[in-house]
Amino acid sequence: MTTDTAEAPAASPYERIGGIAILRQITDRFYDLMDQDASYAALRAMHAPDLSPMRESLPNFLAGWAGGPRQWFDANPGKCMMSMHKPFPITRETARQWADAMQRAIADVAPADAEIAKALSDVLVQMARGMARD
Repeated sequence: MTTDTAEAPAASPYERIGGIAILRQITDRFYDLMDQDASYAALRAMHAPDLSPMRESLPNFLAGWAGGPRQWFDANPGKCMMSMHKPFPITRETARQWADAMQRAIADVAPADAEIAKALSDVLVQMARGMARD
């Protein structure tokens, strides 16, 4: 009798968060908050009137970044979030607004794996703060 003692590979953060469906929910909630909550007015003003392209792009970036499909990275070779945002006058205040809206979006969607949801929230907050240039 043989037993298979090999462990299954650990699930990626992408799999743990719930895949593209959950990342789209988080993204949609994030942009809804930015559009509807006046406390994000400065952040909203930095974006184009039509958020549709961003609603499509962000979940694909997050998917590849979290170990899932790499469509965004394939479509944007050599680019990263920092380089994509370099032209924008991101301040500590707009970075704080972005981080707050993203934390709220993740909390509102409430992915089943709370540990990975918190880790995603924490690292995105740090990324946002790192983009401030004032």
